[in-house]
Amino acid sequence: MNSNFRHHLMSLSLLVGIAAPWAAFAQAPISSVGSGSVEDRVTQLERISNAHSQLLTQLQQQLSDNQTDIDSLRGQIQESQYQLNQVVERQKQIMLQIDNLNSGGASAQPATGDQSGAAGATATPPADASASTGAPVQSGDANTDYNAAIALVQDKSRQDDAMAAFQAFVKKYPDSTYQPNANYWLGQLNYNKGKKDDAAFYFASVVKNYPKSPKAPDAMFKVGVIMQDKGDTAKAKAVFQQVVSKFPGTEGAKQAQKRLSAMG
Repeated sequence: MNSNFRHHLMSLSLLVGIAAPWAAFAQAPISSVGSGSVEDRVTQLERISNAHSQLLTQLQQQLSDNQTDIDSLRGQIQESQYQLNQVVERQKQIMLQIDNLNSGGASAQPATGDQSGAAGATATPPADASASTGAPVQSGDANTDYNAAIALVQDKSRQDDAMAAFQAFVKKYPDSTYQPNANYWLGQLNYNKGKKDDAAFYFASVVKNYPKSPKAPDAMFKVGVIMQDKGDTAKAKAVFQQVVSKFPGTEGAKQAQKRLSAMG
Protein backbone atom coordinates (compact mmCIF):
# COMPACT_ATOMS: atom_id res chain seq x y z
CA MET A 1 0.00 0.00 0.00
CA ASN A 2 2.99 2.37 0.69
CA SER A 3 4.20 1.74 -2.84
CA ASN A 4 0.78 2.67 -4.28
CA PHE A 5 0.70 5.80 -2.12
CA ARG A 6 4.13 6.89 -3.38
CA HIS A 7 2.96 6.20 -6.92
CA HIS A 8 -0.10 8.37 -6.29
CA LEU A 9 2.06 11.26 -5.00
CA MET A 10 4.37 10.88 -7.97
CA SER A 11 1.37 11.02 -10.31
CA LEU A 12 0.21 14.25 -8.69
CA SER A 13 3.72 15.71 -9.02
CA LEU A 14 3.81 14.76 -12.69
CA LEU A 15 0.39 16.32 -13.13
CA VAL A 16 1.68 19.63 -11.78
CA GLY A 17 4.78 19.36 -13.94
CA ILE A 18 2.72 18.70 -17.04
CA ALA A 19 0.08 21.30 -16.36
CA ALA A 20 2.37 24.22 -15.52
CA PRO A 21 4.04 24.80 -18.92
CA TRP A 22 0.85 24.07 -20.86
CA ALA A 23 -1.17 26.35 -18.63
CA ALA A 24 1.32 29.15 -19.06
CA PHE A 25 0.96 28.88 -22.81
CA ALA A 26 -2.75 28.09 -22.93
CA GLN A 27 -3.69 31.04 -20.72
CA ALA A 28 -1.82 33.56 -22.82
CA PRO A 29 -4.10 36.54 -23.51
CA ILE A 30 -5.48 36.94 -26.97
CA SER A 31 -3.89 40.41 -27.06
CA SER A 32 -0.49 38.69 -27.28
CA VAL A 33 -1.38 37.04 -30.57
CA GLY A 34 0.59 39.66 -32.45
CA SER A 35 0.06 42.14 -35.20
CA GLY A 36 0.79 40.05 -38.25
CA SER A 37 -1.60 39.17 -41.00
CA VAL A 38 -5.10 37.95 -40.21
CA GLU A 39 -4.10 34.46 -41.31
CA ASP A 40 -1.10 34.43 -38.95
CA ARG A 41 -3.20 35.62 -36.05
CA VAL A 42 -5.87 33.00 -36.75
CA THR A 43 -3.16 30.35 -36.82
CA GLN A 44 -1.83 31.53 -33.46
CA LEU A 45 -5.35 31.48 -31.98
CA GLU A 46 -5.81 27.93 -33.26
CA ARG A 47 -2.57 26.93 -31.55
CA ILE A 48 -3.77 28.41 -28.26
CA SER A 49 -7.09 26.59 -28.63
CA ASN A 50 -5.29 23.32 -29.37
CA ALA A 51 -3.12 23.87 -26.30
CA HIS A 52 -6.24 24.25 -24.19
CA SER A 53 -7.69 21.05 -25.62
CA GLN A 54 -4.49 19.08 -25.09
CA LEU A 55 -4.21 20.36 -21.54
CA LEU A 56 -7.78 19.35 -20.72
CA THR A 57 -7.26 15.92 -22.26
CA GLN A 58 -4.10 15.33 -20.24
CA LEU A 59 -5.74 16.58 -17.04
CA GLN A 60 -8.76 14.31 -17.58
CA GLN A 61 -6.52 11.30 -18.20
CA GLN A 62 -4.41 12.08 -15.13
CA LEU A 63 -7.51 12.50 -12.98
CA SER A 64 -8.83 9.17 -14.26
CA ASP A 65 -5.53 7.47 -13.43
CA ASN A 66 -5.51 9.04 -9.97
CA GLN A 67 -9.09 7.88 -9.33
CA THR A 68 -8.07 4.35 -10.25
CA ASP A 69 -5.20 4.55 -7.75
CA ILE A 70 -7.55 5.89 -5.07
CA ASP A 71 -10.04 3.06 -5.71
CA SER A 72 -7.22 0.55 -5.40
CA LEU A 73 -6.02 2.09 -2.14
CA ARG A 74 -9.57 2.12 -0.77
CA GLY A 75 -9.93 -1.57 -1.58
CA GLN A 76 -6.63 -2.37 0.15
CA ILE A 77 -7.68 -0.39 3.23
CA GLN A 78 -10.99 -2.28 3.40
CA GLU A 79 -9.20 -5.60 3.03
CA SER A 80 -6.67 -4.63 5.74
CA GLN A 81 -9.51 -3.62 8.06
CA TYR A 82 -11.25 -6.93 7.45
CA GLN A 83 -8.05 -8.86 8.15
CA LEU A 84 -7.55 -6.84 11.35
CA ASN A 85 -11.08 -7.71 12.48
CA GLN A 86 -10.32 -11.37 11.87
CA VAL A 87 -7.17 -11.13 13.98
CA VAL A 88 -9.10 -9.45 16.81
CA GLU A 89 -11.80 -12.13 16.63
CA ARG A 90 -9.16 -14.86 16.74
CA GLN A 91 -7.50 -13.26 19.78
CA LYS A 92 -10.85 -13.15 21.56
CA GLN A 93 -11.36 -16.85 20.91
CA ILE A 94 -7.88 -17.67 22.23
CA MET A 95 -8.52 -15.66 25.41
CA LEU A 96 -11.83 -17.47 25.92
CA GLN A 97 -10.07 -20.80 25.56
CA ILE A 98 -7.45 -19.75 28.11
CA ASP A 99 -10.15 -18.57 30.53
CA ASN A 100 -12.03 -21.88 30.11
CA LEU A 101 -8.86 -23.86 30.81
CA ASN A 102 -8.05 -21.76 33.89
CA SER A 103 -11.56 -22.02 35.31
CA GLY A 104 -12.32 -25.63 34.32
CA GLY A 105 -9.16 -27.31 35.60
CA ALA A 106 -8.81 -30.99 34.81
CA SER A 107 -12.38 -31.27 33.55
CA ALA A 108 -11.98 -28.54 30.91
CA GLN A 109 -12.71 -29.31 27.28
CA PRO A 110 -9.79 -29.73 24.86
CA ALA A 111 -8.89 -26.58 22.92
CA THR A 112 -10.42 -28.02 19.76
CA GLY A 113 -13.63 -29.13 21.46
CA ASP A 114 -17.07 -27.57 21.56
CA GLN A 115 -17.03 -24.24 23.44
CA SER A 116 -20.82 -23.99 23.73
CA GLY A 117 -20.22 -25.26 27.23
CA ALA A 118 -22.53 -27.84 28.74
CA ALA A 119 -21.17 -27.90 32.31
CA GLY A 120 -18.97 -30.90 33.04
CA ALA A 121 -19.43 -32.39 29.56
CA THR A 122 -16.37 -34.29 28.45
CA ALA A 123 -17.74 -36.41 25.63
CA THR A 124 -16.97 -35.36 22.07
CA PRO A 125 -19.05 -36.08 18.95
CA PRO A 126 -18.13 -39.24 17.01
CA ALA A 127 -15.66 -38.59 14.23
CA ASP A 128 -18.19 -39.74 11.62
CA ALA A 129 -21.14 -37.71 13.03
CA SER A 130 -21.74 -36.02 9.67
CA ALA A 131 -20.43 -38.76 7.41
CA SER A 132 -23.89 -39.24 5.92
CA THR A 133 -23.77 -35.76 4.37
CA GLY A 134 -20.05 -35.60 3.65
CA ALA A 135 -19.82 -32.26 5.47
CA PRO A 136 -16.85 -31.85 7.84
CA VAL A 137 -17.34 -32.22 11.58
CA GLN A 138 -17.29 -28.76 13.17
CA SER A 139 -14.18 -28.16 15.25
CA GLY A 140 -15.62 -25.58 17.64
CA ASP A 141 -13.30 -22.92 16.23
CA ALA A 142 -14.81 -20.32 13.87
CA ASN A 143 -11.63 -19.77 11.87
CA THR A 144 -11.09 -23.51 11.30
CA ASP A 145 -14.72 -24.17 10.38
CA TYR A 146 -14.87 -21.21 8.00
CA ASN A 147 -11.72 -22.33 6.18
CA ALA A 148 -13.13 -25.86 5.94
CA ALA A 149 -16.30 -24.49 4.32
CA ILE A 150 -14.22 -22.44 1.86
CA ALA A 151 -12.27 -25.57 0.95
CA LEU A 152 -15.56 -27.27 0.09
CA VAL A 153 -16.55 -24.35 -2.14
CA GLN A 154 -13.36 -24.83 -4.11
CA ASP A 155 -14.29 -28.48 -4.73
CA LYS A 156 -16.92 -28.35 -7.47
CA SER A 157 -18.18 -31.81 -6.58
CA ARG A 158 -19.02 -30.79 -2.99
CA GLN A 159 -21.13 -27.68 -3.39
CA ASP A 160 -24.00 -29.18 -1.37
CA ASP A 161 -21.58 -29.95 1.44
CA ALA A 162 -20.27 -26.38 1.27
CA MET A 163 -23.80 -25.05 1.60
CA ALA A 164 -24.47 -27.30 4.62
CA ALA A 165 -21.18 -26.21 6.21
CA PHE A 166 -21.97 -22.50 5.82
CA GLN A 167 -25.52 -22.99 7.12
CA ALA A 168 -24.11 -24.68 10.21
CA PHE A 169 -21.51 -21.92 10.55
CA VAL A 170 -23.97 -19.01 10.55
CA LYS A 171 -26.01 -20.74 13.27
CA LYS A 172 -23.08 -21.71 15.47
CA TYR A 173 -21.05 -18.48 15.28
CA PRO A 174 -23.57 -15.60 15.17
CA ASP A 175 -20.99 -13.08 16.43
CA SER A 176 -18.14 -14.09 14.13
CA THR A 177 -16.58 -11.53 11.81
CA TYR A 178 -16.98 -14.18 9.09
CA GLN A 179 -20.78 -13.87 9.22
CA PRO A 180 -21.13 -11.48 6.22
CA ASN A 181 -18.83 -13.67 4.11
CA ALA A 182 -20.65 -16.85 5.11
CA ASN A 183 -24.04 -15.35 4.22
CA TYR A 184 -22.61 -14.07 0.94
CA TRP A 185 -21.35 -17.56 0.07
CA LEU A 186 -24.74 -19.03 0.89
CA GLY A 187 -26.24 -16.54 -1.53
CA GLN A 188 -23.74 -17.43 -4.25
CA LEU A 189 -24.10 -21.19 -3.75
CA ASN A 190 -27.90 -20.97 -3.91
CA TYR A 191 -27.66 -18.78 -7.02
CA ASN A 192 -25.37 -21.31 -8.69
CA LYS A 193 -27.98 -24.02 -8.04
CA GLY A 194 -30.75 -21.87 -9.54
CA LYS A 195 -32.40 -21.16 -6.16
CA LYS A 196 -32.66 -17.46 -6.81
CA ASP A 197 -35.19 -16.60 -4.10
CA ASP A 198 -33.00 -18.23 -1.46
CA ALA A 199 -29.95 -16.52 -2.94
CA ALA A 200 -31.67 -13.13 -2.77
CA PHE A 201 -32.53 -13.77 0.89
CA TYR A 202 -28.89 -14.37 1.86
CA PHE A 203 -27.53 -11.50 -0.25
CA ALA A 204 -30.12 -9.15 1.27
CA SER A 205 -29.13 -10.37 4.75
CA VAL A 206 -25.57 -9.20 4.13
CA VAL A 207 -26.76 -5.72 3.11
CA LYS A 208 -29.24 -5.41 5.97
CA ASN A 209 -27.19 -6.86 8.82
CA TYR A 210 -23.65 -5.96 7.74
CA PRO A 211 -23.90 -2.72 5.69
CA LYS A 212 -20.27 -1.79 6.43
CA SER A 213 -18.87 -5.11 5.26
CA PRO A 214 -16.78 -5.08 2.06
CA LYS A 215 -19.22 -7.73 0.83
CA ALA A 216 -22.28 -5.44 1.12
CA PRO A 217 -21.89 -3.63 -2.26
CA ASP A 218 -21.47 -6.91 -4.18
CA ALA A 219 -24.33 -8.50 -2.26
CA MET A 220 -26.73 -5.67 -3.13
CA PHE A 221 -25.57 -5.82 -6.75
CA LYS A 222 -26.36 -9.55 -6.82
CA VAL A 223 -29.89 -8.81 -5.55
CA GLY A 224 -30.32 -6.50 -8.56
CA VAL A 225 -28.98 -9.19 -10.89
CA ILE A 226 -31.53 -11.67 -9.51
CA MET A 227 -34.36 -9.16 -10.03
CA GLN A 228 -33.15 -8.66 -13.60
CA ASP A 229 -32.93 -12.43 -14.16
CA LYS A 230 -36.56 -12.74 -13.03
CA GLY A 231 -37.63 -10.08 -15.52
CA ASP A 232 -38.46 -7.40 -12.94
CA THR A 233 -36.66 -4.55 -14.67
CA ALA A 234 -38.11 -1.80 -12.47
CA LYS A 235 -36.91 -3.41 -9.23
CA ALA A 236 -33.56 -4.27 -10.78
CA LYS A 237 -33.00 -0.63 -11.77
CA ALA A 238 -34.01 0.57 -8.32
CA VAL A 239 -31.53 -1.81 -6.67
CA PHE A 240 -28.68 -0.90 -9.04
CA GLN A 241 -29.32 2.80 -8.37
CA GLN A 242 -29.11 2.13 -4.63
CA VAL A 243 -25.77 0.36 -5.08
CA VAL A 244 -24.38 3.35 -6.96
CA SER A 245 -25.64 5.87 -4.40
CA LYS A 246 -24.84 3.93 -1.21
CA PHE A 247 -21.50 2.43 -2.20
CA PRO A 248 -19.82 4.89 -4.60
CA GLY A 249 -16.42 3.91 -5.89
CA THR A 250 -16.78 0.21 -5.10
CA GLU A 251 -16.59 -2.56 -7.66
CA GLY A 252 -20.23 -3.37 -6.97
CA ALA A 253 -21.21 0.21 -7.81
CA LYS A 254 -19.20 0.08 -11.03
CA GLN A 255 -20.90 -3.14 -12.12
CA ALA A 256 -24.29 -1.71 -11.18
CA GLN A 257 -23.63 1.39 -13.29
CA LYS A 258 -22.71 -0.80 -16.25
CA ARG A 259 -26.01 -2.65 -15.90
CA LEU A 260 -27.93 0.62 -15.67
CA SER A 261 -26.21 1.94 -18.80
CA ALA A 262 -27.02 -1.26 -20.69
CA MET A 263 -30.66 -1.16 -19.55
CA GLY A 264 -31.08 2.40 -20.83
